[in-house]
Amino acid sequence: MFAFPRTIDVSAHCDLPCGVYDPAQARIEAESVKAIIQKANDSDDPDFRTRAILIKEQRSELVKHHLWVLWTDYFKPPHFEKYPQLNTLVNEATKLAGATGTKGEMSVEKADELLAKIDEIAEIFWETKKA
Repeated sequence: MFAFPRTIDVSAHCDLPCGVYDPAQARIEAESVKAIIQKANDSDDPDFRTRAILIKEQRSELVKHHLWVLWTDYFKPPHFEKYPQLNTLVNEATKLAGATGTKGEMSVEKADELLAKIDEIAEIFWETKKA
């Protein structure tokens, strides 16, 4: 007869040690998106522009991924209670990285808006790390 080992209830703030999560990952990808947009907009080479657009779309998807990881895995109910704007910030940032933002447009202004939203999320993130 097989006996299951005794279970122990544990509690942790996040799935892995907190050093795993960092909004810098989203920011680095967003900075890359902005640089790609600038270079593509400055180029007359249609092949270069096509490659740049494909890479920009991939990087925009990575921005969304990194923001979603923070939203779904790092931030917990107490964070959303303390920072009620957090859901809206993540929603706005992911939309700015999506089809109506940097993924779908070649706008440096959209990239700057995205970076600003990521910075707002990062500010909250670092506040939660102090607690």
